[in-house]
Amino acid sequence: MGTLYIVGTPIGNLGDFSPRAAQVLRSVDFIAAEDTRVTLKLLNHFEIRATLISYHEHNAATRGPELLERLMNGESGAIVTDAGMPCISDPGEGLVALCHENGVKIATVPGPTAAMTALAAGGLPTGKFLFEGFLPIKKGERDAALQAIARLPHTLIFYEAPHRLRQTLAALLEGLGERPVALCRELTKLHEEMQRTTLSAAVAEYADREPRGEYVLIVGGAGKDDPAAGMTVEDAADLVRRLAEEGQSLSDAARQVARETGYRKGELYRLAKPPFLLGTGDFVFTVACNKIRSAR
Repeated sequence: MGTLYIVGTPIGNLGDFSPRAAQVLRSVDFIAAEDTRVTLKLLNHFEIRATLISYHEHNAATRGPELLERLMNGESGAIVTDAGMPCISDPGEGLVALCHENGVKIATVPGPTAAMTALAAGGLPTGKFLFEGFLPIKKGERDAALQAIARLPHTLIFYEAPHRLRQTLAALLEGLGERPVALCRELTKLHEEMQRTTLSAAVAEYADREPRGEYVLIVGGAGKDDPAAGMTVEDAADLVRRLAEEGQSLSDAARQVARETGYRKGELYRLAKPPFLLGTGDFVFTVACNKIRSAR
């Protein structure tokens, strides 16, 4: 039975590549790489000669069993990603799971990760954090993902590509409300930048600024004074009702509370809506019925 080594690679600066990582890559029978072209540049820089095999999300279902068979026949292999630790927001997790299921030994050669590097540099609480990776592209799925974490006190970590940064910042502001955020881009590279600001300020800034490079977003969790903290959906619906009683339309009240709590506007509207409400007149009818019941 062979061994699969999980080998971390630099996230930008080649000086972060460890001597042990180089030694392991020189010694294994094969290296499974997300993009063999990217990995080949790294190997050439350190004069490492090795057999490269592509392993990515589009071929994992067939390539994974092939690699597993080689490992079970006694070969040693390594898995790397384009940058950072394999298996973190990366298809390598599937191969590692296969190895565990079949008794293949796993060994780790730790390296940098963009998430932990940005968390350390972001200046936000690090005691509790949640790594979300890339948010879903589809709006409905993205809204649901943000709703699920909006009330958590944990610092939140997101990855984002430059062409989607504006959209994601706007979605974070809408789904989480105003929060502190650290925008970390091009980590360990020549144009590394770490910016502490707020979500609303970041949205305004990037309306005119062209995003460049890969981003890690570190977003503050829901604070004790945050309206969303610890609020159930029923509590949020009650808040919608109170705002409506104060003069807001039910739709506007649901929209405001949804923005502050992360719950969906439609769900809050449905829960806050009086049972017989079909229109303005029906609301009056509902109130009248409630008064009659109370009188009885």
